[in-house]
Amino acid sequence: MNQLVTTSDGSHTLFVPELNEHFHSVHGAVQESEFIFIRNGFDMCTCDPVRIFEVGFGTGLNALLTAVRAITGTREVFYTSIEKYPLGNRIAENLNHHLYAGKDGKQISERIHSSEWGKMINILPFFNLMKIEADLTKNNITGSFNLIYFDAFGPDKQPEMWTKNIMERIAEITESGGVFVTYSAKGEVRRNLTECGFKVILTEGPPGKRHIIRAIKI
Repeated sequence: MNQLVTTSDGSHTLFVPELNEHFHSVHGAVQESEFIFIRNGFDMCTCDPVRIFEVGFGTGLNALLTAVRAITGTREVFYTSIEKYPLGNRIAENLNHHLYAGKDGKQISERIHSSEWGKMINILPFFNLMKIEADLTKNNITGSFNLIYFDAFGPDKQPEMWTKNIMERIAEITESGGVFVTYSAKGEVRRNLTECGFKVILTEGPPGKRHIIRAIKI
């Protein structure tokens, strides 16, 4: 059973005993997601509207932070996230991520977690969400996206999620000039992305992480 853990910035993550892995950095869950996916992803993508594809919905933290950023701007966001093992409502309700999402954080978080799976739902002005319950390694991906949040468990824990085949499929749905961001900086991941048509940039990571990958689809 997943275990609730408080990280260094006070925000929660989950520990998965079967994988001996946390959903987020123990140095700060919100801090990590904000740094990697918002600053190095959302803020680096200038498309309007912006179509996001997330690998690994997890706790919904990336979706929450993106929604909060979206309502402070003017760009319409269409956010699609795929997750093989959705969290139960009880676990989601115990997470404290809403405390880091402004005065309406709890309401926004509840809307995100309670939204129907398999449909694009308007959650807030400028933010639309579709959650897909599926296995990325076995199900086809359709659509066209200009921002990819790749947030699967690490290559050492879920190697099947980081193969060249998966990156080829991601490349197929990423528009030219699209941004790909992930916390992993492993050489194999960089090589796979390069071979699949991305220009890979190794950039500074958040606390506890030396580097992360930001890549641009050529």
